[in-house]
Amino acid sequence: MALPVITIDGPAGAGKSTVAKRVATSLGLTYLDTGAMYRAVTLLAQRTGVDVNDDLLLKRLAEDISLKLTGGRVYLNGEDVSEDIRKPEVSDKVSFVARQRSVREIMTKLQREMASNGGVVLDGRDMGSVVFPSADYKIFLTASVEERARRRHAELEQKGIIVSFDEVKHNIIARDKIDSEREVAPLRVPEGAYILDTTGLTIDEVVQEIVRKCRID
Repeated sequence: MALPVITIDGPAGAGKSTVAKRVATSLGLTYLDTGAMYRAVTLLAQRTGVDVNDDLLLKRLAEDISLKLTGGRVYLNGEDVSEDIRKPEVSDKVSFVARQRSVREIMTKLQREMASNGGVVLDGRDMGSVVFPSADYKIFLTASVEERARRRHAELEQKGIIVSFDEVKHNIIARDKIDSEREVAPLRVPEGAYILDTTGLTIDEVVQEIVRKCRID
């Protein structure tokens, strides 16, 4: 039996990455953080002074980039940037990079290569709708804006990144708008996806529900 491909999509702050990692561990699968790939391109653009709205220059960056996701860490051109890609200045701009058609095409190809043998859990905004429309299991996580902002704020504080709750909430609302309205691969519920509202649920409860869904269906 072929190993499954499980996609977990949803808006910013829905808990996709945390949940996807634990689902992968529970099911004995590999976790691929596709959102980190776009964050890495964004970080490189900022470091090299590339305009995040310049599709041509971003395409050149993405074509030459070396990305490695292993052991829960993200390596950009050989450098561990796992913490740097989570900083607010990257979060503020990643949606602008992710909406560029050429960047999405390059990242989509890379993601499909990484998951070619199955046995993976991937999270993002278009995993089940665009990148893997034929995934074995498609999950869509959502939660209220307040809940998502609270979670993201706590996550940043835990990492020692000081930012106000209002700033985090504003960032999430802005990203929702950009991600939902972008021309290329907009955020939407994939066809046939299991929708799970995580507002008020613990991470354990969310993970257990997804694992149950993927084992029974």
